[in-house]
Amino acid sequence: MTNKYMYFIANWKMFGGLSTLNSLTKVIKFLKIFKKSKNTKIIYCPPNTLIHPMFKKIMNSKIQVGAQNCHESLTYGASTGSINSTMLKNVGAKYVILGHSENRESGETDKLINTKIKAATKSGLKVIFCIGETLGQKRKKITNKILLKQITLGLQKVKRRKNIVIAYEPVWSIGTGVIPKSDDLFKTINFIKKKVKNIKVLYGGSVNPKNINELKLIKNIDGFLIGGASQDPKKFIDIIKKTYN
Repeated sequence: MTNKYMYFIANWKMFGGLSTLNSLTKVIKFLKIFKKSKNTKIIYCPPNTLIHPMFKKIMNSKIQVGAQNCHESLTYGASTGSINSTMLKNVGAKYVILGHSENRESGETDKLINTKIKAATKSGLKVIFCIGETLGQKRKKITNKILLKQITLGLQKVKRRKNIVIAYEPVWSIGTGVIPKSDDLFKTINFIKKKVKNIKVLYGGSVNPKNINELKLIKNIDGFLIGGASQDPKKFIDIIKKTYN
């Protein structure tokens, strides 16, 4: 049973409509009676279309709202379809996920992610900074080299590091149901914490109610970035409860 402060971040990805927000009622009720809620930070990152409605839904609860990405510019401009961190903050977001592997695969570079992190922290958002290696990189045994590059370039000249948490999400684990071996994961989290002092490190990648009992035993993890399982309130609550039991 863990007594330390833990993060549970729900990344809804491209999921949900206004009616989906009704599922939050179960989570809000659960957190009101959950004895460990003071040790727990719950953050939901829905699509941009749901940020403000969700913000209104969770007011006076223990849940905070985040976004899944943002534009790198702090000023308005001719970027059709884009939303910057100032706009996200204006509609109730407190956090933003940056550097997610799905966005890296779409062409986001370490340099661009760095610019986004600086912009987001400057506008007052807290950042969930994602890093992780591909299966090919893992097989070549260059995981630490890749992570160090992503950390070094991603956090270059970033001053507000107290407003950043790192989410280690091995690309080969996302959506596959396969998670790293416990010993490997402990060593990787340790490596990240040695390279970035005084920072919280979360794990993301196929986190679900079935494997949380294994993941919670890794003592240096500070929480979880949860994808598909977070879309189901029962599974999300189950993950939280099992982490502390």
